[in-house]
Amino acid sequence: MLLAGIDFSCNPSRRKPITVATGRLQASRLALDGVAELTTLAAFETWLRSPGPWLGGFDFPFGLPRAFVDANDFGTTAAEVITSVRSRCATRMAWRDFIDAWGNSQPAGARLLHRRTDAASAVTSTSPMQTRYVPVGLMYYEGVGRLIDAGVTLPGLHHAGDPARVALEAYPRRLAHALVERRSYKNSDESDRREMREAIVAGLDAVLCLFQAAAASRRSGYGLPPDVDPVEGWIASG
Repeated sequence: MLLAGIDFSCNPSRRKPITVATGRLQASRLALDGVAELTTLAAFETWLRSPGPWLGGFDFPFGLPRAFVDANDFGTTAAEVITSVRSRCATRMAWRDFIDAWGNSQPAGARLLHRRTDAASAVTSTSPMQTRYVPVGLMYYEGVGRLIDAGVTLPGLHHAGDPARVALEAYPRRLAHALVERRSYKNSDESDRREMREAIVAGLDAVLCLFQAAAASRRSGYGLPPDVDPVEGWIASG
């Protein structure tokens, strides 16, 4: 099976492309075949339709916090939720405005909610409602709908597509911090942080996602937890 790790961008370009690392398991060894750069969302859509079998780890949230989904009556599955989001918000900037308006109506401290899976490890992932700084909410908007449109399977999210093309949510920072403990490895040129970067394979989030996909491929049901919420989703462990 082809394995892939995808470092996603909601607005790819030549300067900041979507990075796709591909490889295969050879016994207990993960062999990296190559790293490709996709500079448009159209190219990403084409890649998603590549014939299987493949298993990909994608670095963006596949779901939204249950309380937020229920408060806005978005639906009960990943497909229903993103369809509702798209119908109400024609662009990702409209989606940002929607989240801002909802958050401004909530008490302080309850504006950027997390999913259970975001806090399921020692490294808490960014809220999928965050649309600034690390705009994972915009990545959700541009990513999940394309997975569903391409007909891939999303385990645990009540979306059975092509069984030969399977997508899992990955989070490379969890694996990165497993390698370098909880020391920061980004956003600084200090010597200690440069050393931490060197400890991460090639410094590529896509490769870390690839490793997570490879680990999931060896687990029964890809390591799917028994009680996944189909609107929140789950993050494959490394």
